[in-house]
Amino acid sequence: MSDSLKLQVRDLKVDVLTGVYSEETHLPQPLLISITVDLAMAEHFAPDTPLSASKSYLDLKAAATDLPAGVHFTLIEAVADHIADTLFIGDERVLRVEVEIVKLAIAEADERIGITMVRHRR
Repeated sequence: MSDSLKLQVRDLKVDVLTGVYSEETHLPQPLLISITVDLAMAEHFAPDTPLSASKSYLDLKAAATDLPAGVHFTLIEAVADHIADTLFIGDERVLRVEVEIVKLAIAEADERIGITMVRHRR
């Protein structure tokens, strides 16, 4: 069994221009975004290991919150792909990205309606 390192950022609330139907397309919608990244990791993490041996959680947060201004993502799958692409391009140690997106605006009784996308480095 090989070792693994998963970095996570959970439940970021992000307003995103997304949607297919006319009532969805004129204003940003609140999305709940969670990201898990599998990272190629160092052999060992000593107490004085620098951050450069891992990855900053802020990079994951930025991939979800720094979306291109004014861009309308028809599908939330496109939002997930943009986040995954950003993380793959930003760091060659990223091996796998999992993005979960919940559409908060369509919930009626606190249910979680959305997608989970998993992309692997190719």
